[in-house]
Amino acid sequence: MTAHRITVRTIETASLGDRSYLAHDGAVAIVVDPQRDIDRVLDLARTESVEIKHVFETHIHNDYVTGGHALAELTGAQYHVNAEDPVSFERNEIRDGDVIEVSPTMRVRVLATPGHTFTHLSYVLESPEPDGEGAGEAETVAVFTGGSLLFGATGRPDLLGPDHTHALVHHQFASAQRLADELPDHTQVMPTHGFGSFCSAGSSDGTTESTIGTERRENPALTQNEEDWVAQTLAGLEAYPAYYVHMAPRNSSGPEAPELEAPRVADRETVARNIDAGEWVVDLRSRTAFAAGHVTGTLNFGLDGQFSTYLGWLIPWGTPLTLLGESAEQVAEAQRELVRIGIDELAGAATGAPQDWTDGELGSFERATFADLAQVRHHRPVHVLDVRRTGEFDKNHIEDAQNIPLHELIGRHQDVPRSEVWVHCAGGYRASIAASVLAAQGVPVVAIDDSFDNAAEAGLPMTENA
Repeated sequence: MTAHRITVRTIETASLGDRSYLAHDGAVAIVVDPQRDIDRVLDLARTESVEIKHVFETHIHNDYVTGGHALAELTGAQYHVNAEDPVSFERNEIRDGDVIEVSPTMRVRVLATPGHTFTHLSYVLESPEPDGEGAGEAETVAVFTGGSLLFGATGRPDLLGPDHTHALVHHQFASAQRLADELPDHTQVMPTHGFGSFCSAGSSDGTTESTIGTERRENPALTQNEEDWVAQTLAGLEAYPAYYVHMAPRNSSGPEAPELEAPRVADRETVARNIDAGEWVVDLRSRTAFAAGHVTGTLNFGLDGQFSTYLGWLIPWGTPLTLLGESAEQVAEAQRELVRIGIDELAGAATGAPQDWTDGELGSFERATFADLAQVRHHRPVHVLDVRRTGEFDKNHIEDAQNIPLHELIGRHQDVPRSEVWVHCAGGYRASIAASVLAAQGVPVVAIDDSFDNAAEAGLPMTENA
């Protein structure tokens, strides 16, 4: 986005459902909510030929380790964090109403927008230069809303625990109203969350850009009354990744830049020893490749899905982790994903193919469709395991299916019968993770790699709730 000689660039982190931003006037830049791997930010600044002078945090993040502290230290930029946040590092303490003069053509105005956290801030990007009419008045360009106003939704209000959820959800409603009341319709809305992030309360329906005017017309927080919106928001809250509990303490301590050197090489004996010791050995390949052949006892978290979100959710925190990938590039990508959620140390890694990682016989399991399941059920009884979240299951599910949400499966795998199990989710990614967990426990499993939308069409009996 470019307006009034101010350019805003978006840095996507699709696997976490987050965005960071770099905004500049052609010479001086600000960065908002940078991810841990700050080399992406630095590369973009070099490409744009600008100097980073200011780094802003909208809040102490719950879903990733920030790169803000490290970026500010490296560049000498001012690091702006709410004065009320209890952090252990030096920062420029900012409050509601503060104005940061970035350059003659760019400034940032601070708005308090509690709701996602109590100390959440939004940042209004303004151009002090007149735009033909209204000489002397600043032109509003964009607002960086973090976990406050999202595209068609808001940030969830329950991440600080149930004791605070009621207060925060009302704060969130008021903050959305404030943004809509104080900013002009053309203001671009630039949220950090809402693109698949579990920090979102509600869905953005694939929207990639929006304005205050659009949100005023379409966002439930701006179209419903407070009582209805609060009730709907609270009713829609489901479980969020277990690793979130570790993020805020890490961010409050001023995390340093990550080390991204290649991990030590794990040979066949090391892989076998790590599996036998109960450590996690994760195969990064696609679910198709994993099902066809894998080292027995390994788990499949493919890089073609929300890899870090689900691995961080399921792994017992602190468990040693070894990565298996087709190439060094695949391992490096996974390593980058993991440092974003604070998994900095790896026990080792190996590249190549399953035959390179073990001397034993490879494991495998079948992949199937819902049509296959419908056919099989005519001939023999099979157990259907649905690993979607509880809300998904309650809305619509196959009759007689067992529901164990994926994030509960590690602790509840013994609840699954040791007979033939057909496991599914909504699209196949979570089902493959679940199938790998069960296969590692010796359960005969079939992974349904299909869209759940096809289940009813295949003739499977369904239970639907209004």
